[in-house]
Amino acid sequence: MTQQRGLQDALAISAGETNHPLAWWIRLLVIVGAFLMALGSVLALVQPAMLVGKTDAINGAVHIFAGYFAVRNFVLAFTMLALLAFSALRALGNIMVLVGFIQLLDVCVDVAEGRWAIAGGVLVFGLLLLIGGARLCGYPFWRIEAWRR
Repeated sequence: MTQQRGLQDALAISAGETNHPLAWWIRLLVIVGAFLMALGSVLALVQPAMLVGKTDAINGAVHIFAGYFAVRNFVLAFTMLALLAFSALRALGNIMVLVGFIQLLDVCVDVAEGRWAIAGGVLVFGLLLLIGGARLCGYPFWRIEAWRR
C-alpha cells in the first residue's frame, strides 16, 4: 500500500498535480543555493584569487578554468531558479540531486586539500539538496523505482 501511494505521489508530482505546496525549506534551499552558486560564478570571473589560498598563483590557466567553473555553476543556479519558478518539481528534484552529488564530491576535494573550514557547510548543503531532491521526485533516488519511472 505504501509503495503504491508513493507511486501515485510521484506521478502526481510529475504531472504537476500536487495537493500540497512546495515545502518552504526546499524553496529556501533552492534560492539560497542558487544565490551562492551564482555568487561563486561571479567571483570566479571577477576575482578568482578569492576562490584559492593566499599563496596560490593566479595565471592564464587558472583564469580559463575559472571561466569554465563560472559558466557551469551559473547554468546550474539559473536552471534551479527557473524550474522553481515554473513549478517543474520533478525536474527541479533531479537537478537538486545532481547539484547535491557535485557538492559531496566537492567535500571530498576540500577534505583532501585540507580546507576543513568549508567542508562541513558544503557537506550539509549537499545532503540537504539530496534530501530535498528525493522528496520532490516522489521516490528517494537510492530506490530503483526512482530510476524506472
